[in-house]
Amino acid sequence: MSFKRSLTIKAPRTLRYFSEEIKRKKVSEIEQGLTRVAELCKQYQVSRTAVYKWLRLYGSNHSKPERLIMESKSDTQELLRLKQRIAELERLVGQKQIQLEFKDKMIDIAEQMYGVDIKKKLSTPQSDTFGSGGTATPAL
Repeated sequence: MSFKRSLTIKAPRTLRYFSEEIKRKKVSEIEQGLTRVAELCKQYQVSRTAVYKWLRLYGSNHSKPERLIMESKSDTQELLRLKQRIAELERLVGQKQIQLEFKDKMIDIAEQMYGVDIKKKLSTPQSDTFGSGGTATPAL
């Protein structure tokens, strides 16, 4: 048993451009109930997508609808808690930065007053043992 497919060749559709005036008129007719989207599509050989685009652009309610986001109360509370935590951590980081800058300035002043390179001395690693036979002690 063999099935034969009948091939129908469709004529290429011609591109048509409708003026804004025609689009507004047809949208008005749809909104007044004088015609339906399906009738308009058939009469002018226009896709439903195009007609709904016209409705969105030229319809009386052409403003974008509001977007409503639903979330549970616990999600909202968790989000607020996390935002507060972020603010607290940012404040702490700011305080620590001020302390570090203050200490660096104090070291710079001490280096100038005593003529000693303190930063260089702090950057050298300290030994953690005393002599060759001593016990290991943590560096302070």
